Amino acid sequence: MDGNADMSPERTSLWRNARLATLREEMGPLGTIENGAVAVRGGRIVYAGAERDLPSDLSRADQVIDCEGRWMTPALIDCHTHLVHGGNRAREFQLRLEGASYEEIARAGGGIVSTVKATNALSVDDLVAAALPRLDALLCEGVSTVEIKSGYGLNIDAELKMLRAARRLERMRPVRVLTSYLAAHATPPEYKGRNAAYIDDVVLPGLVQAHAEGLVDAVDGFCEGIAFSPAEIACVFDKAKALGLPVKLHAEQLSNLGGAKLAAAYGALSADHLEYLDEDGSAAMAKSGTVAVLLPGAFYTLRETQVPPVEALRAAGTRIAIATDCNPGTSPLTSLLLTMNMSATLFRLTLDECLAGVTREAARALGILGETGTIEAGKSADLALWNINAPAELIYRIGFNPLSERIFMGERIAR
Repeated sequence: MDGNADMSPERTSLWRNARLATLREEMGPLGTIENGAVAVRGGRIVYAGAERDLPSDLSRADQVIDCEGRWMTPALIDCHTHLVHGGNRAREFQLRLEGASYEEIARAGGGIVSTVKATNALSVDDLVAAALPRLDALLCEGVSTVEIKSGYGLNIDAELKMLRAARRLERMRPVRVLTSYLAAHATPPEYKGRNAAYIDDVVLPGLVQAHAEGLVDAVDGFCEGIAFSPAEIACVFDKAKALGLPVKLHAEQLSNLGGAKLAAAYGALSADHLEYLDEDGSAAMAKSGTVAVLLPGAFYTLRETQVPPVEALRAAGTRIAIATDCNPGTSPLTSLLLTMNMSATLFRLTLDECLAGVTREAARALGILGETGTIEAGKSADLALWNINAPAELIYRIGFNPLSERIFMGERIAR
C-alpha cells in the first residue's frame, strides 16, 4: 500500500465535485455539503466547503481530482483493537458453541492466558508479520487511524515487545497508530490470586519503562471479576497520571463493578464495552467527557443478551464511539464497515451515530479530535472516497466494501 502522490510542503491537491459528509457538529447531521471541495496543502486541509466558495488560488491546484459526485467522509478510525498478538482461539470458539461460557474458559486457563503463551513465543518481527494482514484488512476499508493495545505479554519484556511491534506497523504502512499499555489485562498463572503483587512487580515498572522508551500513548486496564478490581485499577491509573499519560478502561462488560465511574473520576478518554453500565455511570462519563466505546463484535461473538444502555447514554449526553475490538478470542473482527452494521442492528444506533462513532467520536476517544476525525480546515487530510449513492449504504450493506480511494495526510493511497 504505497502512496502515489508527491506531497511536498507547497504542493496543493484539490478534490472537487464531491458530496461531503464532514461530520462537523455545528453543521447538523453528518455535516453534509453538496457539490463540495477539499483542498490540501502539505498534508493538511486548507479548505473544505462548497465548491462555489473555493478561493481562486486553490482552484489552480497542482493536482485536481474529480470525485464525480462520490461521497467523501473523514477516513475511518478504529479506536479499540488488540491487533498485535500470536495465535488464534478457534478452539475456544468451538467450546463456546458447545456451551462453555467466556468466564468458564478463562478460569480453566483459556481466554487471554492462552493468547499470552502464543504471543510470548513470537519475536517482534513475527508479531509484525502476524498483525500486518489484520491491519491491511482495516486499511482497505478506508481506515487511517488504529489504536493497538498490549496486554498479551503479562511480563515486562513481552509487553514492551508488543508495543514495539505496534510502533513498527506505523512505519510499514500509511496509517496513524496509537498505543495503549494494557498489562493490567489478566493475571498470569504464576501470580494467580496475587493481583497486587503482579501490579507491583510487572504492571507498574513495565509502564515506567514503556513510557521512557516512548512506546505508550495511553494506559488501559480490564476492570472485571475475572480481571482486576476498581482499587487495583486505581493503582495503575495513579501511576499513569503521575507520568502524564491519559487512561481508558475495559469496564462493565460482564458485570457492574463501577469501572465506568472510576474511569470518569480519572478523566479517562474512554470506557469500553459497557453492557452492564448503569445510569450513574452514564452520567459520570458525560460529566467528565469520557467517551463510551461500544464493541458489537465481542457482544456478537459471545452471544451476549445484555445490550449496552444506549438510551441512558443518549439521555446523559455521553459521546458514543464504536470499534472492532479486533482480538483473537472474543472479536476476531477486522471490518469497521461490518462493525457499523452490527452497531445499528444489535444496538440500534442511528446512521449518524454509527458514522460519527468511527470518525469524530472515535477520534475523541483517542484524544486526537483536534488532529483528525472531521473534514475541516487545519486538520490532517485523512479522507475516504466512496462509491455509494447515500451514506446509509456504508451501514446497511453486509460484506460490501465500496471504498474508491483512501487519502492519508493528503496522500492518495492505492488499494
